[in-house]
Amino acid sequence: MTDTPGIVITGGSGKMGQMLINTVLASDKCRLVGVVDRAGHDWIGQDVGTAMGGQPVGVTVTDDALEAFAKAQAVIDFTAPAATVAFAELAAQARAVHVIGTTGLTDDDLAAINAAARHAVVVRAGNMSLGVNLLVKLTQKVAAALDEDFDIEVIEAHHHHKVDAPSGTALMLGEAAAEGRGVDLKDVRDSGRDGITGARKRGDIGFSAIRGGDIVGEHDVMFAAPGERIVLRHLATDRAIFARGALKAALWGQDKAPGEYDMMDVLGL
Repeated sequence: MTDTPGIVITGGSGKMGQMLINTVLASDKCRLVGVVDRAGHDWIGQDVGTAMGGQPVGVTVTDDALEAFAKAQAVIDFTAPAATVAFAELAAQARAVHVIGTTGLTDDDLAAINAAARHAVVVRAGNMSLGVNLLVKLTQKVAAALDEDFDIEVIEAHHHHKVDAPSGTALMLGEAAAEGRGVDLKDVRDSGRDGITGARKRGDIGFSAIRGGDIVGEHDVMFAAPGERIVLRHLATDRAIFARGALKAALWGQDKAPGEYDMMDVLGL
């Protein structure tokens, strides 16, 4: 046996799943012990290395998450809300760290994940990159320093396959801006402009979403007042930054008490 943590990747056949698999395989700080995909997928029953077009790595893709999680110390999960909620319960049963990069989660989904976090470590973030989490902290500080003469707009762009909007990262930034201003984002969020909407309401935090091509992720936070604008920006050009952050979170969570954490905790911000 080895003391390095065993990692399971869910949604292994997706672009992010494959990036995560390669990141774990390249690390000397952990082991790939399982890959989970949906029932009926062509990869089920295949060695994941072969399925990805390379050499066998000794890990067979399965649709039995419970069996896979039982061998793991951590689960890295960038899938879909319904799947993530189910995985949260199973990861908690296995007492495995559950790293969640899934976006589009509802309040009910978050409540279920919070319940699972009473029994195991959950690290959940709309974005796992160091740069984005620094941007979140800067957004909070700038919002706290400026009054409502400055309108706040979060502008995000992603590839045309992304199914949720605003992005999880955009919502992180909006929450940070709201926290800086001492308000609840639910009370000031404006993300549905279309047609004759009337003038912008003072104090609202707006969201604009762009979808096109193969954009990995671009996020601007604009503070706009008469005569001046401040723009904070992060551009992601490689999904590997998210995979590296997720693996860092999985390793960080190994000695932590059950509870729900985020990347600010992981990075000490």
